[in-house]
Amino acid sequence: MRPPPAAAADEPGVPAAVLADWWAPFADYLALERRCSPHTVRNYRQAFADFYRWLAAAGRWEGGLDALGPRDARDFAIEAQRRYDRRTLHNRVSGLRTFCKFWRRKGRLSGNPLAGLSLPKLERRLPKFLTEEQMKLLLGGPQRLLENEGADAFTAWRDRLALELLYGGGLRVSELVGLTYGAIDRANGVARVRGKGGKERLCPLGRVAMAVLDKFSREFARGTGPDDPVLATPAGRPLGPRSVQLMLKRYLALAGLPHDLTPHKLRHAYATHLLNAGADLRLVQELLGHAQLATTQVYTHVSVARLKDVYDRAHPRA
Repeated sequence: MRPPPAAAADEPGVPAAVLADWWAPFADYLALERRCSPHTVRNYRQAFADFYRWLAAAGRWEGGLDALGPRDARDFAIEAQRRYDRRTLHNRVSGLRTFCKFWRRKGRLSGNPLAGLSLPKLERRLPKFLTEEQMKLLLGGPQRLLENEGADAFTAWRDRLALELLYGGGLRVSELVGLTYGAIDRANGVARVRGKGGKERLCPLGRVAMAVLDKFSREFARGTGPDDPVLATPAGRPLGPRSVQLMLKRYLALAGLPHDLTPHKLRHAYATHLLNAGADLRLVQELLGHAQLATTQVYTHVSVARLKDVYDRAHPRA
C-alpha cells in the first residue's frame, strides 16, 4: 500500500503548497526508493522545514531555490549553529544536501548550494555501554522482581525475554518489537530481522535467549503463530518501542545503573563484548547490519581503551 503523502503532515510555518510542491515528491523518493525509516524521513522533513523558515524569514525563498549559492548556505549554517549542537547541524545539512541532489537530478535545480559547505568538526564520541558484570546485574532484574512479588510472572518473563534478545541478538529496538515467531528458526537459534533500509540479516540469539523464549512462548504467550509478535501485551497486542524504553529504565533503576541508558546501549554492549572476546570486526559488522565497516570500527576504540586500561593496571613497565 502506498504511504499517505508526506505533505499531509502539518509543519508549522511551512505552507501546505510548499510541502506539496517541494517536500512530498522527495518524501516519496525517501520512503519508496531509498526505503528510509520513518525516523529518517521525519528528520529530513524537519531539516527542510527549518531551511524553508530561515529562507522565508530572510526573504530569500521568493527568488527560488535555484538562485541560492554557497554564501546562502554558509549564512544558514552560521545562524543554525546558534540553535543546534554540532551533530544536529551535520544531520540537518546532510538531509538538505540529499534534498538538493534529488531535485538536481529531476532538473529543477542546476546545482547544490550545500555541496561544498564546511561545517564545524564533530567530536568523536565513544559509545556508552555496560560492562559484562553490569549486564548480568541488569538481566537479572526481572527475576528479582518476580521473586520479590514486584511483577507478575507474565511481565517478568516477557521483560527478561526483551532484555535477552536486545543483548543476545544485538537487535535495534525497532527490530525487537517487529520480531514475530515466524522470523525465528528455533532449531538453530537464529532470527531473520529487517533492519534499516528494509535490509534483512540473520541474527544468532544465543542459548540463554532461546531458553527464555521457549519458556515464555510455552507458558505465557497468547499466540505463537508465524505472524504473532514475540513481545506482546497480555492481550496479545505488539509491544511498542516506548514500552521497551520505559521497561529498561525500570530495570536500570533496580540495578542502580545510569537511568539515561537506552535500549540501543545494549546493542553497544553486544558489539563491544564480542570484540573484547576476539570476534572478527567484519563478522561483528555483519551481525550488527552495518552497511559501512567504519560504523562498526568505533567499537574497536572502546576495546583498545579497555586493553590499555588493563595494561596500565597490570604491567610493571606501564
